[in-house]
Amino acid sequence: MAARPRVLISAYTFPEVLEAARVHFEVDDNQAREVLSPEALARRLAPKEGVLVTGTDRIGEPVLAHCPGLRAVCCSAVGYNNIDVEACTRRGILVTNTPGLLDETTADLGFALLLAAARRLGEAERFLRAGRWTQWHNDLLLGADVHGATLGIVGMGRIGRAVARRARGFGMKVLYHNRHRAEARVEAELEATHQPLEQLLAQSDFVCLCLPYTLAVHHLIGARQLALMKPSAVLVNIARGGIIDENALVQALRSGRIAAAGLDVFEGEPAINPDLLTLDNAVLVPHIGSATRATRLAMGRCALENLIAALAGQRPPNLVNPQALARRAGPPD
Repeated sequence: MAARPRVLISAYTFPEVLEAARVHFEVDDNQAREVLSPEALARRLAPKEGVLVTGTDRIGEPVLAHCPGLRAVCCSAVGYNNIDVEACTRRGILVTNTPGLLDETTADLGFALLLAAARRLGEAERFLRAGRWTQWHNDLLLGADVHGATLGIVGMGRIGRAVARRARGFGMKVLYHNRHRAEARVEAELEATHQPLEQLLAQSDFVCLCLPYTLAVHHLIGARQLALMKPSAVLVNIARGGIIDENALVQALRSGRIAAAGLDVFEGEPAINPDLLTLDNAVLVPHIGSATRATRLAMGRCALENLIAALAGQRPPNLVNPQALARRAGPPD
């Protein structure tokens, strides 16, 4: 009987996914939730043919150089900027992700952040827990109305459209900016109007970032863009931390250039800009956009399906780099 492929599951996964993986592979798992350093990741991955990673594992040249037999890197996430896709492609290593499974869940969290920042919920809870609420005042913790306001969505992919659907329930006017304009039927269905980024920032009461991260959008929202926004505006980021210049955001929040921010993602996560932690008008959560058991389980199962297909010599359902298929039989450059 042929030996089963050896794979690494780099982070905790649900028992259902782990049991299914063991049917197909010899599994080295990290159920202890140990944070693998790049060196430890390279050492454990060196003899493996496949790996199931999360969005926090860095797979680049320093790791790949130690993994001559690696054939597939399957990410349990939509974003894959933690993986050097070009380096994998040169080696004929297939890279996959898990799109389409977390859209609604992440949009829920985006709207939760929008509401929390608008109504100062984090600040209000801290105020109450500290015992500072001793009497009611007419102007106690006044926030902003969400219903009837203007929402600007930057990135009108699946998650952006899910956010727009929620906005309709609040009677919001929806503007959006996207690299490619949406089809007319999508605009009509969502009652959304395409705008250049600068105009969207200037007109919106709430701005929600939903675009994928690439180097082209690094610090897309910086001091100049923040200066275009209304002083009453709220900025929400459920995309990737690097899209915002966090130092510029701190200054904008501190000075009242904008009213508030709700952030699920951070530039150096899990490290957080310490200045953000000092701001009452920043609602901060630890990258939990897709964090429901149902959604994370579906993502794990999808990543495993990709891994099974890749190591069986098939084209995985969610292949990121199809160019790698033609290079699988050849040596790396």
